[in-house]
Amino acid sequence: MNDTNGLRILLVGANGQLGHALSRALLTLGQVRALTREQADLSDPSLFQNQLRSACEDFVPTIIVNAAAYTAVDKAESSPDSAMAVNATAVGVMGAWAHELGALMVHYSTDYVFDGHGTHAWQENDLAHPLSVYGTSKLLGEQALAKVNPRHLILRTSWVVGTHGGNFLKTMLRLAQERDALRVVSDQVGVPTSADLLAQVTVQLLQAMHEAEGQDPRWGIYHVAASGETTWHAYAQHVIAGAIQRGMVLKCTPEQVAPITTEDYPTPAQRPLNSRLDTDRIVRTFGVRLPPWQAGVDAILDQLIQPSTAS
Repeated sequence: MNDTNGLRILLVGANGQLGHALSRALLTLGQVRALTREQADLSDPSLFQNQLRSACEDFVPTIIVNAAAYTAVDKAESSPDSAMAVNATAVGVMGAWAHELGALMVHYSTDYVFDGHGTHAWQENDLAHPLSVYGTSKLLGEQALAKVNPRHLILRTSWVVGTHGGNFLKTMLRLAQERDALRVVSDQVGVPTSADLLAQVTVQLLQAMHEAEGQDPRWGIYHVAASGETTWHAYAQHVIAGAIQRGMVLKCTPEQVAPITTEDYPTPAQRPLNSRLDTDRIVRTFGVRLPPWQAGVDAILDQLIQPSTAS
């Protein structure tokens, strides 16, 4: 393993659920300067560039990790300019600045860059064809970064979940406390991926790549997701069963979660039905370990449901 003590890491988007996990994990690599949404406003790329330079007057990063994103998938349909500013334009600005500094950049993308047809697991070089403004904005962000900085790692993932911030797992726990029956989509297939797992993989990749030159063939896009697959419906049942097992009192049991189709639950943004991601490339290239999705979800339940909060 290369010595990483001298690494200076700028983390953008530190107050999101992924940023929260990264802010802890990256400390193992060196100095970390973490910027929250208030300190680095990606919605105004010109202001954002000035904020970056100001925040780093006394701290020249060797690595920039961008965990910030516009993730309001449905709202993006009616606010495309906001989604594009954060997920595309600002990413290009950040990537160009990183290149100017000689820094590498890590950026996170999504299964939404694909149209979700078929039942195969998507590979990195499969044709991207997003169905939504959100997916389009994330794809344009990937392209903007790749264009301006050859030393980039773009990690596409799916169904991110963590202990910090809002997510599907927390929503299911809240609704199961309030209602005695739930209806959850059962025809969208993907993998819940914990923010902690993404943070761990990021550290492992940075340990391997922080000294790599721009022409190194390992730069580029990787799919990162927990192993296995599930539906939102089965995921909800797993969460509720796990919460009950840990002593949480809920009105709704797993058997009272009814499966519905995507057509039964219309949303402004079209969701991909197939969000399976093929992770062979990252496993083969870096030897990362991607545990079953249930392990990540169970670890989050263990943290959220303490004995004092179970009743």
